[in-house]
Amino acid sequence: MIDERLAPNFWLSELLQSEQAVRFDIRNDPTPEALANLRGITGPGMQKVRNLLGCPVSINSGYRGPELNRRVGGSATSQHCEGLAVDFTAASFGTPLVVARKLRDHLDELRIDQLIWEGTWIHVSWTRGTPRRQVMTATFPGGKAKYTQGLPT
Repeated sequence: MIDERLAPNFWLSELLQSEQAVRFDIRNDPTPEALANLRGITGPGMQKVRNLLGCPVSINSGYRGPELNRRVGGSATSQHCEGLAVDFTAASFGTPLVVARKLRDHLDELRIDQLIWEGTWIHVSWTRGTPRRQVMTATFPGGKAKYTQGLPT
């Protein structure tokens, strides 16, 4: 696949790369629908996030094809599989919790569907419909994700 710029600071390759896909030798090519979402929603959405934070972000995970999603233990309904979710950090802005709090305060402006503080990274997603505006904290007792509403104070 030919790389392309999705937004001033984001390339398609950034939202497709996956260390796990390389490790397991899994192709992570997006479906036409996922590619349309990456181009029209997620890339521009991440640009708005970066603009708000005023610093670079490091993407850990973007699009995940079905096989990759299974391998990493992702939810069968994960928005990553639709090209609508990104896991990232923004170290020069602050800890993932500090970043999550900043994004929480701008949910409407960013049109965020789901914001999850996952300890060492932030999960953010968008939707083609009306955003749910969900804000959650993930913990991992016994290695399995457990979600609670809101962020710690």
